[in-house]
Amino acid sequence: MILVLINQGVQMKSFFKFKKKENSGISDSARKERAAKNQPFSPNSVEKQPRIKGATVTESVCPYCAVGCGQLIYTKAGEIIDIEGNPKSPINQGTQCPKGANTFQLTVNPHRIKTVMYRAPYSDKWEQRPLDWAMERIAQKLKAARDADFIESKDETTLNHLTTVASLGGATMDNEENYLIKKLLGGGLGIVAIENQARI
Repeated sequence: MILVLINQGVQMKSFFKFKKKENSGISDSARKERAAKNQPFSPNSVEKQPRIKGATVTESVCPYCAVGCGQLIYTKAGEIIDIEGNPKSPINQGTQCPKGANTFQLTVNPHRIKTVMYRAPYSDKWEQRPLDWAMERIAQKLKAARDADFIESKDETTLNHLTTVASLGGATMDNEENYLIKKLLGGGLGIVAIENQARI
């Protein structure tokens, strides 16, 4: 109907004024009859409330790419019940990409692994290991690789680099964390291949 009126040269403003005038002719009895309380809704439907009602809202940032879209995290009794886009964010204005919209499932998921899983060389199964054990093993492996492959110089050119170890950072790391990674791994250990997931 709107398209027909526009094609006939009727202005949109005039059309809506016409509709308003048309609706103003509804009697009070008709309005009362159309009221929600007089409709055949079940008590269950009437009593429904949004699940985020009464929840604590915390502003956060999406954990995926480097865009930094704002999110709102709703919690009740210390449990996350919903994660939505933040309409106040100047970056995404409440919208989210498919990955960002799936943040709740990433966080609250019975299939999420919360322990260190280790598969030994040539093994066909994964084993749970303590976090301290994993951190110590990583440190030992890194030291062994650096001791074996660190190159100080070649053809009278100072190199001080390590090309057999690489670092891949996460997209949620801030500038300060990336600075420390670059300083430790690059300047301290000589690692050349330092990359961040957000750039891939």
